[in-house]
Amino acid sequence: METVIDKKTPVYPIRTAAQILGISVHTLRMYEKEGLIIPHKSEGNQRVYSEDDLERLRCIRRAINESKISINGIKTIYSLIPCWEVAKCGEDDRKSCNAFKSHEQPCWTFDHPNTMCENHNCRECEVYSEYSQCGAIKDLIKKISGL
Repeated sequence: METVIDKKTPVYPIRTAAQILGISVHTLRMYEKEGLIIPHKSEGNQRVYSEDDLERLRCIRRAINESKISINGIKTIYSLIPCWEVAKCGEDDRKSCNAFKSHEQPCWTFDHPNTMCENHNCRECEVYSEYSQCGAIKDLIKKISGL
């Protein structure tokens, strides 16, 4: 019987993920440093990637190589995800949230002191896990707009 792995389950060590994607380990680490991806960390603090992570990385690679969007451009696009709508942040949270005020980097790259997201694992957050995939931002905007 064939084992089916959930697309969200991290199973690929960084070297394997890099080989599957045809990129270097250094490039994967750079994408993490730039805030484009949040890899799962194993108990031994090793980066491990899921199928969903690989698809997100393929999307990033297409944006860079085919659409000629820079890493800063991708970060700006991610920063426009209306996270406050998804997370249902109140006015007080928005006032003290740097992600709400910024348009330069995605919400998951910020610390969130004194907000409802302060103790959340951003990798598990709906904003990161669902809406940073290719096409998902536009779908979210349509949903919020009632279209």
